[in-house]
Amino acid sequence: MSRAFLVVMDSVGIGGAPDAVDFFNDTRPDTGANTVLHIAEKRGLCLPHLDRLGLGAAIRLASGAEAPGLGAAPEGLWGAATEISPGKDTPSGHWEIAGVPVPWDWHYFPDSQPAFPPEVTARVCELAGTEGILGNKHASGTVILDELGEAHLRTGWPICYTSADSVFQIAAHEEAFGLDRLLALCEGLAPMLHRMRVGRVIARPFVGAPGNFTRTANRRDYAMAPPADTILDIAARAGRDTHAIGKIGDIFSHRGIGKLHKGKSDADLAAHLLRLIEEAAPGSLTFANFVEFDSLYGHRRDIDGYGAQLEWFDTIVGQAVAALRPGDLMIFTADHGNDPSWTGTDHTRERVPVLGAGLGARAIGNVGFSDIGASVAAHLGLDSPGYGSSFI
Repeated sequence: MSRAFLVVMDSVGIGGAPDAVDFFNDTRPDTGANTVLHIAEKRGLCLPHLDRLGLGAAIRLASGAEAPGLGAAPEGLWGAATEISPGKDTPSGHWEIAGVPVPWDWHYFPDSQPAFPPEVTARVCELAGTEGILGNKHASGTVILDELGEAHLRTGWPICYTSADSVFQIAAHEEAFGLDRLLALCEGLAPMLHRMRVGRVIARPFVGAPGNFTRTANRRDYAMAPPADTILDIAARAGRDTHAIGKIGDIFSHRGIGKLHKGKSDADLAAHLLRLIEEAAPGSLTFANFVEFDSLYGHRRDIDGYGAQLEWFDTIVGQAVAALRPGDLMIFTADHGNDPSWTGTDHTRERVPVLGAGLGARAIGNVGFSDIGASVAAHLGLDSPGYGSSFI
């Protein structure tokens, strides 16, 4: 039986979203944002494996632009995908890729102080057993540790913050506050926030002392469940093995997932992917997310770091494609953009590449995010999700 590997390169957008004018960073619309193109223009990119699959051609298709150094004739399945969900966030992109566009508008907290309604703050205090919270604003997760970590150790109050995404994040010291206590706090708060259409409550544990605080690998997302069956649900119900690499489990509320494979870094996740190419059973679905493009470089507007991460990942692509068995399909795509040359610190609304190995050279044109899930289902001989049409 055929196998499928669906790999999301988190935030690796290629510009050209037709509705980018409706999405903003600060007060600037995302019109013209193009993550890969602008990195290639500003520092150069050497991505031979992704480019041979069709990355440069996909950029031209999506945005009409020529990316320096990305001009190979495509040898794989290639095209660009456009999102219809009303968001440029992680759940929206992943759910739609898996066959379920988001049918509602997410709730976002205002960029003001305080950012959270009194009833939310009161619920956090009740669950945490504290008299107050710290933060209560939009903030960078690393900057706010430097700003409020010492006060957190002194008061015992959790650090609560948000961003341009539909998220409520709680940072707490693993030892002084307690990891289990933090996870219980986030789990207890999640139902209230989900009723408000806030997509995720995220536990952000950290360790260290003032001047040297660092996040740990024990982050956990408490996300809303998709409102309909995704390709993971369909595959699991059909008795297929399903593997989730990275934060896929959290994004889909662990629904339809047989085995979870996590790690401290994208390098750890790459090792899981390469191992599963060797070990995964016939008929299985492996769904992976590589997050560090977004979390370490996109939001921090680090062009050089983002480019270096892309070049490292390209070597993984080469190894992965070379290890595929006959009949396998591997698709590389993204969930949104995060142009490190852009204003602000938020994601950017962009089309994303759809690059496939295992079916030979094939141009698929401009497709929808949900067509990716429908195509994976078709390749595996499964029922199609409720949205999308197979391009294979």
